[in-house]
Amino acid sequence: MVPLFMWFLLVTPDVVVPFGPTAFQIHSTLALIFVSLSLAWFADLLRRGLASRPGPKLTGRLRRVHRWLHLTLIWGLFFVAVTGFLLGLTSPVLLKAGGFLPIAPPLDLRAANEIVGLVHIIEFYALGVVAAGHAGFHIWRHCRLRDNALRIMAPKKLHKYL
Repeated sequence: MVPLFMWFLLVTPDVVVPFGPTAFQIHSTLALIFVSLSLAWFADLLRRGLASRPGPKLTGRLRRVHRWLHLTLIWGLFFVAVTGFLLGLTSPVLLKAGGFLPIAPPLDLRAANEIVGLVHIIEFYALGVVAAGHAGFHIWRHCRLRDNALRIMAPKKLHKYL
């Protein structure tokens, strides 16, 4: 998820289009994968709750911060997916995720499409700020509390660096 999240923070459709239809197709396929993973994560949250626990060294307010950071990320990604659907719904043309999956029937609501597009962009970049804060929080935990928070999340091959 993190590499795809970073990709979409840095690479927008405007950046990809000049490279041709194949590049845009790849970008669109990556978006479909990203949205599918985001919706699966959201469904898992609804089914089982948060997968992570704050750990014994986090107390009081920090336990609540831990929970709210995770919930904000998961719900935020869900709302990004919803506004992506609304972009397809308000579009003047049929948009296809990955070049084959229709997003929604186009209703040709140009004014609504402009508003939804703006909301989609703002919420995604705001979520980027939350993700940076989330990463900072876990780095702080790992270094300051020495609770091995990063080792718990990282693959075993990276443990020797943490």
